[in-house]
Amino acid sequence: MSATSAPFGLRPAYHPSGVIRPTAMTIATGYAANILQFQPVIIHTDGTIRAASAGGSFVGTFMGVEFTDSDGRRRVSNKWTASTSATEIVAYITMDPAIVYEIQATSSVNITNIGNQADMSNVTAGSTVTGLSEATLDASSLADTGTLQLRVVAIAPEVGNTAGDAYTIVQVQISENQLVADKAAF
Repeated sequence: MSATSAPFGLRPAYHPSGVIRPTAMTIATGYAANILQFQPVIIHTDGTIRAASAGGSFVGTFMGVEFTDSDGRRRVSNKWTASTSATEIVAYITMDPAIVYEIQATSSVNITNIGNQADMSNVTAGSTVTGLSEATLDASSLADTGTLQLRVVAIAPEVGNTAGDAYTIVQVQISENQLVADKAAF
């Protein structure tokens, strides 16, 4: 799989406790951008969830949403469609800074890159049909100094994925988390 570019966003892999618990937040009705499952999100100054951007701090990933549409029907979806008018909006996101995620890199990542940090690319890319993000780790930004969005903690132990593959899948933690102090590369 890691010989082919097939990004799947920033997907939660595990938590040291053994349980990944999504947190319920909200999205402003009419929010004018798509938010896809496994897409990085921020907590905006008004307390609502918004799509994150490349290079900035963020809180976690979008897991799904439920809301009451303009016809009064309750909807459940793995994506927020831009400009949806709704009430009783409950967005589920990951927020725990200890969560380890998996993400596909834009090119090769080696075992020597463990501990390095990188920014994401294609942060808002994805499919509105499947509702899945296509965010990737920007392998060209890997650095062993400073603070970037993600810290590589391992090569993902998946069948067909090996360090140095063309599009390596790596395990990462958020190093520029909105809720905790930035963590520099080690």
